[in-house]
Amino acid sequence: MNKELSMNPNPVVVFLEKPAAEFTKADIISYISAHDIRMVNFMYPAGDGRLKTLNFVINNAEYLETILTCGERVDGSSLFSFIEAGSSDLYVIPRFRTAFLDPFAEIPTLTMLCSFFNKDGQPLESSPEYTLHKASEIFTKETGMEFQAMGELEYYVIAPDEETFPATDQHGYHESAPYAKFNDFRTQCMSYIAQAGGQIKYGHSEVGNFTLDGLIYEQNEIEFLPVKVEDAADQLMLAKWIIRNLAREYGYNITFAPKITAGKAGSGLHIHMRIMKDGKNLMLENGNLSDTARKAIAGMMVLAPSITAFGNTNPTSYFRLVPHQEAPTNICWGDRNRSVLVRVPLGWVAHSDMCAIANPLEQKSPYDTTQKQTVEMRSPDGSADLYQLLAGLAVACRYGIEQKDALEIAEKTYVNVNIHQKENEDKLKELKQLPDSCFASAECLQQQRAIYEQYNVFSPAMIDGIIRKLRGYKDETLRKDIANRPDEMLELVKKYFHCG
Repeated sequence: MNKELSMNPNPVVVFLEKPAAEFTKADIISYISAHDIRMVNFMYPAGDGRLKTLNFVINNAEYLETILTCGERVDGSSLFSFIEAGSSDLYVIPRFRTAFLDPFAEIPTLTMLCSFFNKDGQPLESSPEYTLHKASEIFTKETGMEFQAMGELEYYVIAPDEETFPATDQHGYHESAPYAKFNDFRTQCMSYIAQAGGQIKYGHSEVGNFTLDGLIYEQNEIEFLPVKVEDAADQLMLAKWIIRNLAREYGYNITFAPKITAGKAGSGLHIHMRIMKDGKNLMLENGNLSDTARKAIAGMMVLAPSITAFGNTNPTSYFRLVPHQEAPTNICWGDRNRSVLVRVPLGWVAHSDMCAIANPLEQKSPYDTTQKQTVEMRSPDGSADLYQLLAGLAVACRYGIEQKDALEIAEKTYVNVNIHQKENEDKLKELKQLPDSCFASAECLQQQRAIYEQYNVFSPAMIDGIIRKLRGYKDETLRKDIANRPDEMLELVKKYFHCG
């Protein structure tokens, strides 16, 4: 068994002895037959950003063949706002590479994510999943490279306060038990996500923690490994579904909301990206950030105002994006510091074998650490439509690579220390700002929509729907209006508590 399959936690991969990307219909039927699977679930993301479920009991082998081949009809008007009720029938067709054993089902169940098709049997142009597929395909076609991504999934666990070993308020970063109360819950989530095919990097407790009205609120994070961008979105969708379902079994509440309460850390959804070709990471060149990476960053600098339309989708998002916190407001990038919009994290470029230094018995390792370098977009949050967000980032990075003046844009928007330090006052005045409301974000998307619609990546109907939804909040001055009225802000938090 090769390294990719060895110790793989996905039981379907282990049984079939092949990577999930190579699963066929015959493989799925083989696994179902061998493991007495009695039900099949189809899951698919709808316009509200949540996974929907369709259950099938396996009547016989012929019926199993039928549903795997033909999929099933669904009412698209109940799933997407842009589909009219008079012509709303869609097909959902399973993607075999996403198959996993449902960890919550009492009856043995195999679950797969699906793609949407229209009445003519063609992929639905305006579906979020197909939009991301197009963005990925066009990126590769136009650049000759592959766009990869991964997310840092932050969330709060909420449960009755134990009143023992209290954590230090807003200092929960990487805390251990007993001060961190939900480490076991997080590791169980990680185990289930990995069994469902998620490529996890690590998990830990995060900064945010506090008690309120007899409840403890503890922030946690699960971070993933870079994979093909389409797989990155699927993994994040399934991870949110798994975390919520396991929380229900534990009797916990969960929120991915960008704002949790006044004066406390909200939850972001930082997205890391890298650009690959022939198995090589192109983000570095001779130990420094490459021109390819800088051009991709420039594209994100240009399109940052409209990327919020995909990554910050309700009014509470803009109560997180405020000055002098770790969430960004200025459109700039830099190395390592967390006040910028796009951060270049610490990379393994010191030419020092730290493992051998820490472990004197080890021989010098030939491991290629350049593969670990990414760049990180820090504005998105848990309200994001994951497929639209990652599609938008793929478009932005491709756009930057295509622009002749990209390196100049990258130079003008670079800051090398915390942007809020006094020495950067003049630089700060030159930088553009992120939108401060859903309404402003919609206006930015309207202005930049042609870039997203190029190559038919985003359909005009999808862009129209996003703009209509964001404008509908009518929050042009909301952040200013209730800045000193915390009770009203908390009402908004409650309203959008289970976003995304």
